[in-house]
Amino acid sequence: MTATRILVLNSGSSSVKYQLLDMADGSRLALGLVERIGEETSRLKHTPLATGGGSREQNRPIADHEEALKAVAAELTEDGLGLDSPELAAIGHRVVHGGKLFTEPTVIDDAVLKEVERLIPVAPLHNPANLTGIRTAQALRPDLPQVAVFDTAFHTTMPESAARYAIDVKTADEHRVRRYGFHGTSHAYVSRKTAALLGKRPEDVNVIVLHLGNGASASAVRAGQCVETSMGLTPLEGLVMGTRSGDVDPAVIFHLMRVAKMSADAIDDLLNKKSGLIGLCGDNDMREIRRRIDEGDQEAKLAFDIYVHRLKKYIGSYYAVLGRVDAVAFTAGVGENAAPVREAAVAGLEELGLAVDGELNSVRSDEPRLISPEYARVAVAVVPTDEELEIAQQTYALVQNRND
Repeated sequence: MTATRILVLNSGSSSVKYQLLDMADGSRLALGLVERIGEETSRLKHTPLATGGGSREQNRPIADHEEALKAVAAELTEDGLGLDSPELAAIGHRVVHGGKLFTEPTVIDDAVLKEVERLIPVAPLHNPANLTGIRTAQALRPDLPQVAVFDTAFHTTMPESAARYAIDVKTADEHRVRRYGFHGTSHAYVSRKTAALLGKRPEDVNVIVLHLGNGASASAVRAGQCVETSMGLTPLEGLVMGTRSGDVDPAVIFHLMRVAKMSADAIDDLLNKKSGLIGLCGDNDMREIRRRIDEGDQEAKLAFDIYVHRLKKYIGSYYAVLGRVDAVAFTAGVGENAAPVREAAVAGLEELGLAVDGELNSVRSDEPRLISPEYARVAVAVVPTDEELEIAQQTYALVQNRND
């Protein structure tokens, strides 16, 4: 029996998202989420797509990631999709930070684990959780290939002129201070899908990808390779996000330390969790913000305008970096579903060849689609992202190459 199934795990600090896919046809067999791990009100929601059954929920204390993954394994076993199945080829893990070293999916061994652990200082919220998920999965299936797919890998093609900050080189190198970028699996997937939508090969197109979710990032992709991205050392830099500030003058930090007497931890919390849309208007749900704007709420309107202004700046600057742009692609929760954001972000950029057709933009669909009029020089697209499929494809390809 040929093993074609891939289990994709995305382990967060208090959650585990998972999908089981069959790479023979790319179908999803099951998916689910364990959240609030370590709390008394933990929740596991499991959906067995292969059997066509309804979702099942557990609401009980789940102490740690080991218990969470054992619960996931039990749910899969109930559907005849257990981790002991000979059809399971590998487990693919999302790892947020891979630094400069990991430029492609990598089979996990002790050396890989050690390097991911060494990167914890630049990804303190994400890498520890990713490591916990990996080690737990290894304990459950020590005989199975475990593959790390890194958020940062797609961005390692950035030239040094884009990746380096203009600070003392010795200090930067000693402490790994440079621009790494994130959401790489999404940017890779969407840039390729956009090329396909245009009927071209990835190496023949230049694309600006706008991944707009609660976290948001932009990338400039030339001939299938990232040459610039908006997130930096951490996912804080760049666009206005749900709770993150994006770009600010670094001196704001020193000012708040001196004048407001805020600690480094308090400022970190402010910029990552209490800024962005929620800091500007108290909401980080774009649907709610648009509802408030429709009711005449000026605070919500200003938050929306700031969000869009930053988007325009990045579209314009990445246009300059690429020189020629074939498409601008919107993706992720806001990018795929918020038509007013797409319209506002492109409005006024007609001289750059960009335009949105109002009727096409208003269509809701799960399929990749163009929303620009036929006369537009630059295509504007909505391309639903699929990071789990991207991780599964990269994991399966690596395992297949090893076996050939």
